[in-house]
Amino acid sequence: MKVSYKDYYKILGVESNATADQIRKAYRKLAKKYHPDVNKEAGAEQRYKDINEAYEVLKDPAKRQKYDTLGENWEQDFAPHPGWQDMRGGGDFGGGFSDFFKTIFGSFNMGRFNDNEGEPIFTSRPRTRDQEVSMSIPLEDIFSGGTKTINISDGQRSKTLNVNLPRGITDGSRIKLSGKAPSGGDLHIIIRILQNSKYEINGNDLIKNLKVAPWEAVTGGNISVETPTGDVKMKLPAGTQNGQKLRLKGKGLPKRAENDSGDLYVKIEIAVPQKISDKEKELWEALARTSSFDPRAEN
Repeated sequence: MKVSYKDYYKILGVESNATADQIRKAYRKLAKKYHPDVNKEAGAEQRYKDINEAYEVLKDPAKRQKYDTLGENWEQDFAPHPGWQDMRGGGDFGGGFSDFFKTIFGSFNMGRFNDNEGEPIFTSRPRTRDQEVSMSIPLEDIFSGGTKTINISDGQRSKTLNVNLPRGITDGSRIKLSGKAPSGGDLHIIIRILQNSKYEINGNDLIKNLKVAPWEAVTGGNISVETPTGDVKMKLPAGTQNGQKLRLKGKGLPKRAENDSGDLYVKIEIAVPQKISDKEKELWEALARTSSFDPRAEN
């Protein structure tokens, strides 16, 4: 059966002179788009396999050089060992790669040594591949830690793993599990913190909007603030301005070091009442007559 040439550059959508960084970025973008857990369209799984195969070759300088040297007319200049097809019967060590890949790079360790007749032979070696996946977790799990369960697949094999959440992880943190990928390679887990309606995340720090009444901003005092670990009292300085940020030290996300955490920044929003009683209106009007404050004169 004729083995068809595969254009790995075209599969990744890069030029033949693309840099390693360009190849890596193209791979990550396409792998995310066609991952079987995300894309259920017909042909997506095969496209995902092709993308991984192309990256397996182009990310490795030695494989890439060999691939570039052979080119589209590779069959004219390359002939595998006569017995290589028979040797495949011992099991598929090619990690689901195409016949083209296996013909060029083999399911085998291509290190040469001589048999009794002086001919080079091949030794079989299972192939392992690293895998990168994302795991989304709620903000609360950053504080509680513990173990999360994740289901992973490489398109052919799947497995369920328990992942311990270490202290100090933030959005974008990476957890490496050696040898835990379905193919036996290393599994790299990228942590993604789910959006939270109460807090904005900035590294280990948190930002929270807090509404206060005009008289609270003017006179100041102690107000209650909700944090991920419980309510606390915060001193609101007299004359607090709209948009001003006040810091609650150590109330952000835990850092790697014990007893060390980021900060929680409370952003003040002065809420103006839309409806007031006649009595309240009289009081506001009396304040306006007696107050010397002119906000336009402050500019």
